[in-house]
Amino acid sequence: MVANRTDEEKGFLLDAIDAFKRKVVVISKDYKIIAANAAALRDSGRKLIGRPCHEIFVNCSEPCAGCPADEVMRTGKSSLRYDQWDACSGREEMMCLFAYPIFDGDQIEALVMLDFDLMALKDMEESREQSNAFLRNLLNSAVDAVIASDPTGKILIFNQAAEQILGYTLDEALNKMSIRDVYPGDGAREVMRMLLSKEYGGVGKLKSYRINGRHKNGELLPISLNASIVYDGEGNKVATIGFFHDRRDEIRMQKELENTQVQLLQSEKMASLGKMAAGVAHQLNNPLSGIILYARLVMEEYELPGEAIEDLERVLEDAERAKETVKELLEFARQTNQEMKPQDINEIVSRTMFLLENQSIFHNIEIKKDLGENLPYIKGDAQQLNHVFMNIILNAADALEGVGTLSIKSAYSAEKQAVCLEISDTGEGIPEDVLPHIFEPFYTTKEQGKGTGLGLSMVYGILESHGGTIHAQSKVGEGTTFYIELPVMEKSTGDEKIG
Repeated sequence: MVANRTDEEKGFLLDAIDAFKRKVVVISKDYKIIAANAAALRDSGRKLIGRPCHEIFVNCSEPCAGCPADEVMRTGKSSLRYDQWDACSGREEMMCLFAYPIFDGDQIEALVMLDFDLMALKDMEESREQSNAFLRNLLNSAVDAVIASDPTGKILIFNQAAEQILGYTLDEALNKMSIRDVYPGDGAREVMRMLLSKEYGGVGKLKSYRINGRHKNGELLPISLNASIVYDGEGNKVATIGFFHDRRDEIRMQKELENTQVQLLQSEKMASLGKMAAGVAHQLNNPLSGIILYARLVMEEYELPGEAIEDLERVLEDAERAKETVKELLEFARQTNQEMKPQDINEIVSRTMFLLENQSIFHNIEIKKDLGENLPYIKGDAQQLNHVFMNIILNAADALEGVGTLSIKSAYSAEKQAVCLEISDTGEGIPEDVLPHIFEPFYTTKEQGKGTGLGLSMVYGILESHGGTIHAQSKVGEGTTFYIELPVMEKSTGDEKIG
């Protein structure tokens, strides 16, 4: 007890307790009310004094379960009862009673009990629950991950998008993780450094920062991060919150768009060059034919010395080579007539190899053929397809420089509804910076005079006109493989003529 108070002080204290609008009573250790403030007396008058507190507050004939007075006398500490169940009446009724002890030395002499505005507390509790439910729904409706942590790194908020993107459950995030687990290496420290800097959106903010997040399985995930520091009313940092946008779909779509743009550019190049090539080829054909014709007439009608005949033969040889180039230009421009018929791809490949494999360039090259049986027919022009395969195989022979292995494999893909052909060599391979350009017109790595750069462009154009595709994979020092796909005919019969 506090001693030496004046009568005036005691009077003010009693006035203050009486001015309090909630019930305040002093209770003996046997639960009897021994004093009460004006608010308590106003409802029950002097009849209140001497009666058990449980009769007054909860209308029970004996102390009820969870009585705060009982807990205060048992523990010597204050106690709060707050529930919606009246154990005596069996009704749902808001109960909120607070009790604390009055000591005489080390012993409890009595205790104080007071009630609160139950309806106000109920309204506050309902409002709090509604706010929490709205906040939970708001966070879980976000398409981006939302993660908040306290200054120690303990995670406080982890929405459903965060679970999906990072692979952790809510329980794991709140109880077993730190914000440092979200970032690889020193990522969390780097993010905090930028949040405290003025350079990335202002102090306390970080906008559209690209960084990797770390999935539960260890996979690194490209994300775009918007983050901020949360301060209390006094300017103290209490948390950080980040919004994580998963960039995997964005990156995938960007790559697909880039590939599409490359294909469109290639098609435009092919179309423009095709028109130009057709015009050039027609302009060259007539004078080349005249050169060949008159050179032969001179050789046949005149007796010429040996040196002159050798010179004319060189003229004919060069003219024939020029004519072959013109032929390539015409085929590249698709100006030659196509005879589209059902074709057996294995037969065309075998016919091409029959013409090539006895050439001297193939004498020390091992040829491996793995041609699938009973392949369905494709629809195509046999001569043009023969030119495609011959061009690729001769390129492979050049890459092998007379020594190595050439492999040809054909098979049917039911999934793609296509006949697939692989032509591989064990040559030096194509450098990574060259590989994307090999189908471009006039692009060649051969010495001047040894290649026009039209061969693979023509291959690309012919296969495109057949509804097919071609691409290459290569590794320097290991070799190159060309992959060709040609769609099968919807219906083919054994009696149809093969070209």
